[in-house]
Amino acid sequence: MLNKFSVLFIGDLIGRPGRQALARFLPQLRKKYRPDLVIANAENAAGGNGLTEEIGKELFFQVDVLTSGNHIWDKKEVLNYLEKEPRLLRPANYPASNPGHGYHLYQNETGIKVAVLNLQGRVFMEPIDCPFLQADRLLETIKPATPIIIIDFHAEATSEKQALGWYLDGQASAVIGTHTHIPTADERILPKGTAYITDVGMAGGLNSVIGMRPEQAIRRFLTSRPQHFEPAKDGLMLSAVFITLDPDTGKALSISRELITEEKSGE
Repeated sequence: MLNKFSVLFIGDLIGRPGRQALARFLPQLRKKYRPDLVIANAENAAGGNGLTEEIGKELFFQVDVLTSGNHIWDKKEVLNYLEKEPRLLRPANYPASNPGHGYHLYQNETGIKVAVLNLQGRVFMEPIDCPFLQADRLLETIKPATPIIIIDFHAEATSEKQALGWYLDGQASAVIGTHTHIPTADERILPKGTAYITDVGMAGGLNSVIGMRPEQAIRRFLTSRPQHFEPAKDGLMLSAVFITLDPDTGKALSISRELITEEKSGE
């Protein structure tokens, strides 16, 4: 058995600039880390909100599994794609009547199986099923297949993210926060062996407000009126975490942050 299994997890892809950042920076990250599995959150990959089948297929030439969150429903054409593409996940704690899959069992060329599970928080978000209890239910199903379990927890509140990390310490290999687009500096391995970070960040326009054009975000705060938001195109950035795991136990061995920026226009 291999001594280590490695995962590169890339933060929320924001529109075309996010896809450009992925295409530009992922090759050098692959060369640097040689990950066994690459995961990216793609809920905002199409125009800054939602995902289409065309863009999903484009992304699967570069990554192995796509996770998502509350914005995965923003484009209706994704519904059929969610149903037929098991590598594209939607949060597992949405009602079961929704199309798509909440987790995917990935197997690499060496035969190692990895479960990627997508959950969504409830604080300041939709009142869907409890992510803590849904995690309990799904882990009962997943654990007989593999000890390596990577969780994308798409949530707003830092407290809820930290609480899930501690709740699943020793049960999951990694709990990786997404949704707020700002990378946090609290990456660590919890006492029972779970890699954790509150938010991995994003890939998209560098000179932006969480990936969107700054002037539009500023106008929203100045007027308190709804605004149309567009992905920022000035500069590029990509945030990610790199995790190494023990493939026999599923416990994390290391976690480190990666941030790449480029000042020139993303066009």
